[in-house]
Amino acid sequence: MRTGRLKAKPEHGEAYYHCVSRVVDRQFIFGDSEKEMFVQMMRKYERFYGVRVMTYCIMSNHFHILVQVPKRPEVMPSDEELLAEIKRIYSVEAFIQLRWQLQQYRKIGAHEAAEALRESFFKRMWDVSFFMKSLKQRFSAWYNKKAARRGTLWEQRFRSVLVQSGDALMTMAAYIDLNPIRAGMVGKPEDYRWSGYAEAMAGRRTARGALAAVVETHQRHPQTVEAALARYRELLYGEGEAMKPGQNGERGRKGMTREQVQKVIAKGGKLNRFEMLRCRVRYFTDGVALGTKDFVNTVFTNERNRFGPKRKTGARRLNHLEAGPLRTLRALRVDAVG
Repeated sequence: MRTGRLKAKPEHGEAYYHCVSRVVDRQFIFGDSEKEMFVQMMRKYERFYGVRVMTYCIMSNHFHILVQVPKRPEVMPSDEELLAEIKRIYSVEAFIQLRWQLQQYRKIGAHEAAEALRESFFKRMWDVSFFMKSLKQRFSAWYNKKAARRGTLWEQRFRSVLVQSGDALMTMAAYIDLNPIRAGMVGKPEDYRWSGYAEAMAGRRTARGALAAVVETHQRHPQTVEAALARYRELLYGEGEAMKPGQNGERGRKGMTREQVQKVIAKGGKLNRFEMLRCRVRYFTDGVALGTKDFVNTVFTNERNRFGPKRKTGARRLNHLEAGPLRTLRALRVDAVG
């Protein structure tokens, strides 16, 4: 029986998730037009479901999205506000039918029925699972029609890691934005068009604000968007290390090969923060939860029924990495870093 997805308790307020999903058989279906359409859909459903995409990266056969899910608001949107959002993602026919139904309920005084109809939408909002499900299903329908194909497009249900705000969140965001660097696709992260960082560097207000908010959870005090993005850039480029002159006065930092990683580990060493972000780290996709020891142990306590009776604590070190205070909920012993 499939275990339910690990999520933060609703009463705990906002939560952050790193979501990953791959195309079936690892097929390279994401060309330029597919990436553009995926991002457009992502932004539409982001707004409808009331979540916030902190950053993302659309690769050739998979995608990463770092999403903030806020606590359900105490005051729900009005009928007009709800209908405005429904209109953005539903067909014209479906929207007209829903609007008529809601208006009829109000007209005849059937307010309980009207609230039940509204709740059928609200129960799906502010939820990472419904956001991801709708996004993947909608893109699948569009792509299958475009490519004249049938059947599932995705390898399996999406994977997610619950991420603590602060250092863990900023590290995860950088890891996502550096995907094209690790793959050797570009020399600089801002040169890969379909990522949160590149979108921010292109001046898109939504992306700039989201990345600035990521940095603020780490710095713990308000700052200008420009200052926050400058701090984030230091992380992407190696914590402010000197950069040799090159194109535009800078040099891209490439990813580490598997052989380079294995040499470090074989010598009993650990990958530093800069190196960690430039190689494949499964803790960031399969670790279930990422944060400080206290954060991960709290998640473990809240989800105690998921684990066997012999396990006493939740937090596990990130083997082979100089990860500082970061801990993970799932210990990975085989191919954890590569």
